[in-house]
Amino acid sequence: MSQTEPKAIEIPFWHSKTLDQMSEKEWESLCDGCGRCCLNKLIDDNDQVHTTAVACKLLDLETGQCRDYVHRRAQVHDCIQFTPETLNEHYAWLPDSCAYRLLAEGYELPEWHPLVTGDPGSTRKAGFSVCGMAVSELEWPDPEEWHELIIQEE
Repeated sequence: MSQTEPKAIEIPFWHSKTLDQMSEKEWESLCDGCGRCCLNKLIDDNDQVHTTAVACKLLDLETGQCRDYVHRRAQVHDCIQFTPETLNEHYAWLPDSCAYRLLAEGYELPEWHPLVTGDPGSTRKAGFSVCGMAVSELEWPDPEEWHELIIQEE
């Protein structure tokens, strides 16, 4: 009778690495595809951030994905590229449910996160996606009118 080796338990990379230690592929996989960081924000005279239901022109409101992720910054001059180095600088633009923010604050990924479920559609299924609740800035192009669509005050 032969004994088999016990299977090694694989620890998810987000448990074993800090954000700074993650590869680019690991970092990118943390994005749950909710599209919430792609909702336009307004900043009032008191520097308070207000999130609107007006999405970036590149956000596909059916999938919650950027239509041109690789070239987005060339097309949208104020698109923020989140990296371990820029995370603190742009922290206010991230929703509370964002994996980057949660891990930076020492929390777990939510149970609906695609890395936890293995299902790339789990964010939408759990109701955390902007799909079905936002309009494109192509349809609502005047930023002076966006205050009518404020959905969250930070």
